[in-house]
Amino acid sequence: MNVVYSPRYRIDIGRHVFPTRKYELVHARLLQDGVITASDVIEPPPAPWDDIALVHTREYLTKLRDGTLSDEDIAQIELPWSREMVEGFRTMVGGTIETARRAVADQALVAHVGGGLHHAFANHGEGFCPFNDVAVAIRVLQRDCRVERVAVIDLDVHHGNGTAFIFESDPRVFTFSMHQQHNYPMWKPRGSLDIGLADGTDDAEYLRLLENAVPSVMASAPDFLFYLAGADPYEDDQLGGLRLTRDGLRARDRLVIEQARQSGLPMAVVLAGGYARSIDDTVAIHVATIEEAATG
Repeated sequence: MNVVYSPRYRIDIGRHVFPTRKYELVHARLLQDGVITASDVIEPPPAPWDDIALVHTREYLTKLRDGTLSDEDIAQIELPWSREMVEGFRTMVGGTIETARRAVADQALVAHVGGGLHHAFANHGEGFCPFNDVAVAIRVLQRDCRVERVAVIDLDVHHGNGTAFIFESDPRVFTFSMHQQHNYPMWKPRGSLDIGLADGTDDAEYLRLLENAVPSVMASAPDFLFYLAGADPYEDDQLGGLRLTRDGLRARDRLVIEQARQSGLPMAVVLAGGYARSIDDTVAIHVATIEEAATG
């Protein structure tokens, strides 16, 4: 199985709850455990600015490129501006585009050790997300006539607010978010299907609700699936309040991935959030996701 990854994803953002070194640790663990070999890894180029402009406004992109974001802009993104930050995340957008293109070309499942920046809107970034990589990749695929209908399965602990808002008027894109209701972001634009979970939701209830929701996603008749496999529903995540175990998260991944395989649909897997008190837990959860993707 191909895996997309770049060492440029480790970005110096100072002392921060977002551990950007998790990407290189996941990549190293996948190689160490024999889940992938070095020849399976594809290093993406940065996304062209014109591709990013399929989603984001020119005014916002100019501020990002030139470093002229306002203090309010930076406070919303919650990341310090630097050229390294911009180029690292632009490369991550390129990684998600490459993941989606290869999944479509091979009619297969392809994983990205990165991506899932679902809080970015067209005209601003939010919540550690300067760009919305999944939205950009969907627009690239639509432009290139590779796919017509897409479903987004977003299982990060936080609502995919940017993605929902970007596609709210596009009936070709079905956005499903299952998230902790009383958590960031405060404003949750309505997606195609939203399930807001109670604080403390455990494995059994989570998996029951997910299993019941998946048929509605598939009923939208997608040609392609995006799966945001957030590690932050984990019971010891610093930014989450659900009670999923590592076994429960792996069962979640298996349920989604088996559905894609049974339907014969290509799927791009992106990692999204993960902020466990021990970075080893976050890395193990992400590695398990890609192990499930590589199985079969």
